[in-house]
Amino acid sequence: MGMLKEFKAFAVRGNLVDTAVAFVMGVSFGKIVSSFVDGMVMPLVGMLTGGVDFNDKKLVLQEAVAAVKDASGAVVTQEITEVSVKYGTFVTNLIDFIIVAFAVFLVIKAINKLKKAEEPAPEPKGPSSTDALLMEIRDALKK
Repeated sequence: MGMLKEFKAFAVRGNLVDTAVAFVMGVSFGKIVSSFVDGMVMPLVGMLTGGVDFNDKKLVLQEAVAAVKDASGAVVTQEITEVSVKYGTFVTNLIDFIIVAFAVFLVIKAINKLKKAEEPAPEPKGPSSTDALLMEIRDALKK
């Protein structure tokens, strides 16, 4: 029963709720950024690079070969699927990541600025007990 109470305290404390909200917002924001990059940024980049569609860009390592069958329908040569490095998709996802990382950076920077504005300046501390004792001795010797 102790573990159930501990989990309830954890869930109600707010950490779990805050994490869930942040996760849902992050997924939604990621979709927005992906649609922005796919629908607006990459077409502009494609126009600047002469009509190149980066999603179709790949480096083919091995061409695909269709299966060859004889007249009776028996397979003579097996089908070989294409092996390729899809660097265009990587470039698109890299741009997505940079935009999301920059947005998170701006949000964290704004939150830190607000935290600094909310924190009161620390009050100057009085002298330590040792310093106070030394000052009393000094004052007593002056008399």
